[in-house]
Amino acid sequence: MTASRVLVLNSGSSSVKYQLLDMADRSRLASGLVERIGEETSRLVHEPLTGPGAEGGRREQVGPIADHGAALKAVAAELAADGMGLDSPELAAVGHRVVHGGTRFTRPTVIDDEVLAEIRNLIPLAPLHNPANVTGIEVARALRADIPQVAVFDTAFHSTMPEYVARYAIDAATADAYSIRRYGFHGTSHAYVSRATAELLGRPVEDVNVIVLHLGNGASASAVRGGVCVETSMGLTPLEGLVMGTRSGDVDPAVVFHLARVGGFSVDEIDSLLNKKSGLLGMCGDNDMREVLRRAGEGDEAASLAFAAYVHRLKKYIGAYSAVLGRVDAVTFTAGVGENAHQVRAAALDGLAELGLALDPEANAVRSGEPRLVSAEYARVAVAVVPTDEELEIATQAYALVTQ
Repeated sequence: MTASRVLVLNSGSSSVKYQLLDMADRSRLASGLVERIGEETSRLVHEPLTGPGAEGGRREQVGPIADHGAALKAVAAELAADGMGLDSPELAAVGHRVVHGGTRFTRPTVIDDEVLAEIRNLIPLAPLHNPANVTGIEVARALRADIPQVAVFDTAFHSTMPEYVARYAIDAATADAYSIRRYGFHGTSHAYVSRATAELLGRPVEDVNVIVLHLGNGASASAVRGGVCVETSMGLTPLEGLVMGTRSGDVDPAVVFHLARVGGFSVDEIDSLLNKKSGLLGMCGDNDMREVLRRAGEGDEAASLAFAAYVHRLKKYIGAYSAVLGRVDAVTFTAGVGENAHQVRAAALDGLAELGLALDPEANAVRSGEPRLVSAEYARVAVAVVPTDEELEIATQAYALVTQ
């Protein structure tokens, strides 16, 4: 029996998301979430999607789960109850989402002690994410030390950006000393979606230039030429770029100095302001695009202003990346807002006919979980909606690495 299953783990500070996939046919066998780890009200939701366990449907348990070790053991028990435990000889690898790979990790990597130490060393670049990623890796290695553990990095897809794009125009010695450069994030999503867009167009990925708009609570844009990222909107951290749910996106760096000197804000207070209290939330009090759209539709001025700012920033990046690519074959929307908010797509592309962009209003208004084109037949540039699948991308990269 050939081992073809990959368990994908996304370990957060107080949560673990997981999916078990069979790469023989790219099918999903089970998925789930452990949240509120370390609290009395910890919750595990497990959904077997195939096999004997699927008949019973989704299972949920609530009660204290002390730490990530206990969480992964609980996940292993749920999978075992469905006949798909971590001790299965069919398990080929565990794929771990790791947010920051710095400049060293530019492709999926089998984790050994040295690699794990390097991921720890990158914690200052991703203090909210890499520590939890490390914990998930440590626990999974302890549970199955005999199979490959593979790290797939959010930053890796963007490592192909030219140096003149990745570099900030600051003192080079300072930048090098503190690893200050543009790394980009959401890389697994941008990789998957750019490739899926080429498939949707029926063309080789090497022949397609695409602008990918990953619009969730966090949002980022990328310019992908022939399957290779040449520019992305997020930078040293996920704060740069588009207006997001709670993040400001682009601001004049002097805003930080002004808040410190005039407002008496501490560094931590400014960090919290720009990352957690800005974006849509800061402008109108809601970070859920559905609520923003509802309120704007009812004439709420703050919500209307927030929506206008959100869309304007999108237009700027679409225009900028059209210039960067020179030729654009498709603009693709993905993630929660990009896939579901037809109003965002329509507003972002309104007035961009000179760039070859035009929507089919009826196609754009249809909700679907399938990749699809929503552009007008006469449009020079295709407009696509492609549901992202970061877990499948992580599993694909991990499986390809361990079966080489």
